[in-house]
Amino acid sequence: MFKSILVASGIALASFSAAAVESNQIDGLYNTGAGLASGKIDTHYSFEAISGTAVGTDGHGVTTRQTGLNSMFYAWLDNTADSKWLTPTINARQSYDPTEPGLYKWSISFDLTGLDITSAWITGRWAADNNGYIQLNGTTISSGSALDSWTSFSATAGFLSGVNTLDFFVTNLAQKVGNATGVRVEFLDSYAVAAVPEPESWALIVAGLAVVGAIARRRIG
Repeated sequence: MFKSILVASGIALASFSAAAVESNQIDGLYNTGAGLASGKIDTHYSFEAISGTAVGTDGHGVTTRQTGLNSMFYAWLDNTADSKWLTPTINARQSYDPTEPGLYKWSISFDLTGLDITSAWITGRWAADNNGYIQLNGTTISSGSALDSWTSFSATAGFLSGVNTLDFFVTNLAQKVGNATGVRVEFLDSYAVAAVPEPESWALIVAGLAVVGAIARRRIG
């Protein structure tokens, strides 16, 4: 009996210790287009046309070519190795919404199962053509953005114990020609620690330590 308790408590203690030494950065947060060649679909993000003419496109949003972004129709931030622009189609210069504004949404999900959501936070920056806002699980955490400069965002609350979703809403203002739209996201830092063990795990740990102490005292005596 003592041996069973000792083994079980040892496993619980080892699991807790392993969780404590793991990286505290949140998994599942990806910069748009990171590591992808031009024209590849970024499957970390989903794409939805709430309204506007970018309907029936390639879907998730596609990384655009790096050269030529700062000429002709628009002056987007240049793509880098850290992140790239996502657009509704492979053609970054595709024009949308000639008479009415369009509203588009790029989304990414991440899982905080087993983590203490009260300890969680994220920081990042984003750009959008023309402007937009960000929601974490349906609550707005940032509003306003630009196509030629970064806008910071952060969240320290509003997380869920499980799957969380960040939605990047982009408004494309109406314009007859040369009216491209897209989004760019970079996560700068994130944090979340493992949740406190369940009472059952603590009971096993305490019981195991008690057994170890009893054995030690018996050997000394």
